[in-house]
Order: sequence, then structure tokens, then C-alpha cells
Amino acid sequence: MSSIALVRRPGPRLAEGLVEHIDRVPVDLERAYAQWDTYVGILAEHGWTTIEVQPADDCPDAVFVEDSVVMYANVAVSARSGATSRRPEPAGTRSVLDDLGCSLNEIREPGTLDGGDVLKIGSTVYVGRGGRTNAEGVRQLRAILTPLGAQVVAVPVSTVLHLKTAVTALPDGTVIGYPDFVDDPGIFPRFLPVPEPDGTAVVCLGGSSLLISAAAPQTAALLSDLGYDVVTVDISEFEKLEGCVTCLSVRVRALH
Repeated sequence: MSSIALVRRPGPRLAEGLVEHIDRVPVDLERAYAQWDTYVGILAEHGWTTIEVQPADDCPDAVFVEDSVVMYANVAVSARSGATSRRPEPAGTRSVLDDLGCSLNEIREPGTLDGGDVLKIGSTVYVGRGGRTNAEGVRQLRAILTPLGAQVVAVPVSTVLHLKTAVTALPDGTVIGYPDFVDDPGIFPRFLPVPEPDGTAVVCLGGSSLLISAAAPQTAALLSDLGYDVVTVDISEFEKLEGCVTCLSVRVRALH
């Protein structure tokens, strides 16, 4: 199978989610539910088979399902967050991936790693070394993925929650990011600055289609001018919790 997206419905405690780098503002739960439905609908419209991971209603941040696992082809690496309140979240993701026939691995104590700190571009895997991912987590991920042909590159992250809060990649491998969020743009072979903080994250939907936050119209216009088909989605309630379009799904592009 290919083009599977794992998603997890927002729980009733969403508004209690962790906020570390921005000021806390109230979350409209009903609006969040509606925004999530729209996001999942966009994935389906672009050919993704969406699979809901079992809810984790005691974990306010569980909707950010990307943080619970790292996928590399058919290999799944179950994460272990630096935020202890998020440690129960990977169990549901692991169960789904086991059912899909993935090879399962995990980050073990004392390692910590969030999936949002991992950016894959071909066989290069960039890992943000920051508040949620420690050096031991990077070391363990490298030990798991290097035998599979991956090159794991550690990247310092000091000003934002996750590496993918700062940068993501276009289909051609160009890394895009908001300069104030990026410790060292020179780490990436091709780096394109974007004009808005909420424009750093894109989901490659397939072909030339990109999904981006509706809060970044200038970035959307920039990417459109580069020849991409840009789809925007309002995820304002999740952005209040330092979330972005990549956080809300785990894209599983190939299972062999």
C-alpha cells in the first residue's frame, strides 16, 4: 500500500496542550474539531487513505500524532517525547503500524525524540536536537536508520519547539524556513527563506500539490509562483498550541 496518513482526532482536553515558545491563548474546541475534519478531508481528496489512531483523550497533545513515530520506508521508530506528559501517546500509533505490517523499533530511555524533530529528504534524515529530542535519542535513531541506508544529520534547534516548526522541504528537496527560527541555514544544501512564521510547514500531498496554513498567504503566493499547486487550510486552533500542518498526520508513503 502507499499514501496512507495516520491521524488522531482531537481530544476533549486539547486546550490544555503544552505551550512553550508562545503565549497561551484560549482554544475554541468546537472550531478545532471542524478544522481537523477539514484537514483530514483535504488529505482524502488528494488520494491519501486516512486511518484514525485510537484516541488518547488523557493526553491533550495527542492530536499532534506526527510526534509519536518516525517512518522510514516500512520501518517505524516509536518516539519517546522529552515531555513526560506525552509518553503514553505512541502506543496507539504503534498498534496501527503493527497491523499494517511495519517493522517496529523504539527510542528507549534515556533517549528522547519527537517525530516533529525529524525531516526526511531522500535518504538524508535531519534530526533537531532541542528541547524534546536529546543527544541519546539522536544516537539511537542513527543506529536504527543508518543500516537502512539513511544518513542521519543532527541539527541544533534552540528557538522553536521542533525542527519542523522551523523548516520543512519542498518536493524537489529545497528546504524552506523562517530565518529567525533556523539556527544554521547552511546545514541544508538548498535553503529558501519564507516571509511568515506560519509558512515554514508544508505537507507534500503528491505531485506538485502542497498543503500550507491559511495563516501564511505570502508564503502560499511565493510557492505558487514557483509552480506549485498550493492548498491552504485554517488550523488556527492548533497553531495556538505550536502545531502546524505536518503535526496533524503521519504520512506513510510506501509499505513493502
